[in-house]
Amino acid sequence: MYKPFDLAGKVALVTGGNGGIGLGMAEALAEAGADLCLWGTNAKKNEAAKARLAKAGRKVETFIVDVSDEGAADAALAETVKRLGRVDACFANAGVTGRAKSMFDLDAKEWRRVLSVNLDGAFFTLRAAAKHMVARAEKGDPGGRLVGVASLAARSGAARNEHYAATKGGLVSMLKAMAVEFARYGITANAILPGWIETEMTAPTFANEKFAANVLPRIPVRRWGKPADFGGIAVYLTSSASAYHTGDEILIDGGYWVF
Repeated sequence: MYKPFDLAGKVALVTGGNGGIGLGMAEALAEAGADLCLWGTNAKKNEAAKARLAKAGRKVETFIVDVSDEGAADAALAETVKRLGRVDACFANAGVTGRAKSMFDLDAKEWRRVLSVNLDGAFFTLRAAAKHMVARAEKGDPGGRLVGVASLAARSGAARNEHYAATKGGLVSMLKAMAVEFARYGITANAILPGWIETEMTAPTFANEKFAANVLPRIPVRRWGKPADFGGIAVYLTSSASAYHTGDEILIDGGYWVF
């Protein structure tokens, strides 16, 4: 029996894990045997996600964390380790969408709002996790997984979303740098690039009939992605099976990019 995908004894941290893609990954991780910590900014959603994940019989902790706050991210990582003992995999998934009718409407406030969560927040989260993993490695316990949830916007031209695209492209490049810097400690770093995924965040966009008519036919599998479509990649990246897989951009888009 092939056992690398058994995550018993592993602890995974998922930011933005109380909904959408984050929750889809968290559910699969719990079912594979991992204990979990979810960071979110909505207490009700945190509690609902915790109750849902508890059905898998794993330990689940949730914290209210604004990842754009450097001190809050560092404190939350320390508390996560205190509660669960360690963090083997960190999924920097928390993010916000852009709000602008065109690039000319992008003022400094809107630019910083998106960058502060999507890029600064991912950096603060991954840096805190990396410090913990390196410290553990120096004590004879090497290994760890750093994962950032980017977007197809890191590759394709996301018109009227220059700020959002900048964060996702930056995240991909940042993870490649981390892959090289931390490989000596047995730590891998990879980016997941979702395509058009049906979540609470994307619901208003998908409700636009013109948008749906133009985009859906361009997806070879002929459906929107679902949060559950990210469960497999989350388990793989957390597992020992991915120990030699680092510095990659992993597209989960139903074939949209190649069509």
